[in-house]
Amino acid sequence: MISTSTYQVETGTDELLCHIRQRVAVITLNRPKARNALSDHLTPALRRMVRHCSESADVRAVLITGSGSSFCAGGDVKGMGARSEGDQLNFGQKLARLIERQRTLTGALFAMRKPTVAALPGPAAGAGLSLALACDIRIAAASAFVSTAYAKIGLSGDYGIAWLLSRTIGPARARELMLLSDKIGAERCETIGLFNRVVPDDVLQEEAFSIASRLAEGPATAFGLMKDNLDEVHTLSFTASLDKEAERMILSSQTEEHREAVSAFIGKRPPSFH
Repeated sequence: MISTSTYQVETGTDELLCHIRQRVAVITLNRPKARNALSDHLTPALRRMVRHCSESADVRAVLITGSGSSFCAGGDVKGMGARSEGDQLNFGQKLARLIERQRTLTGALFAMRKPTVAALPGPAAGAGLSLALACDIRIAAASAFVSTAYAKIGLSGDYGIAWLLSRTIGPARARELMLLSDKIGAERCETIGLFNRVVPDDVLQEEAFSIASRLAEGPATAFGLMKDNLDEVHTLSFTASLDKEAERMILSSQTEEHREAVSAFIGKRPPSFH
């Protein structure tokens, strides 16, 4: 049986909320007055929660969203002009720090073998867009929009934006969005494949949780192997991809999940994956 209990997970800051409901970890960026921009408190907590959700047996799917009317505005631009401890670092130190931060956020989220869903109640920009793109599925409110935003502040992009965007919508559109940094509305985002679904604003959270809950009830091992197959599409030849799919198909056919799914199909009942 799927657990119906709901409990909070301590994140270490009020700027990030997390609760587990029906084996779905609902992570909420909680800086609504700053459009949920990343901060020195929110971002480390988000890294910890991504790692926690990846490792926890209680979590079968992850839903990331933002409080208020935004998803995530990316970096806090107002704070970029202020002096920080990073000003004392040399180029190599700054590079090493950013590489580590990227790998433990969008890198870790993309690498998670559990299904992930981003629910966008409003705009996603810069690294906030990277965060949404690192998820498997993106559900957006009709009022949402995205912008790469980097060109507007004279930066080249980080947190995997170029790679994630190119893989999601193709290189031509990725170049357009990166170079022009225009605001792209929800309808066009759905048309070009950046959003999987667009729903009325007032039902976004309900629809997104429904999808995440459905994924949490699914075959976890098979989902992980599916993500392995999908990740390799752009790096393997078709023949090599066939061979890897065959290997994972045999692996998944030997699991208790597969036996339960077949038994449920024959018995005309929903499968119960534990």
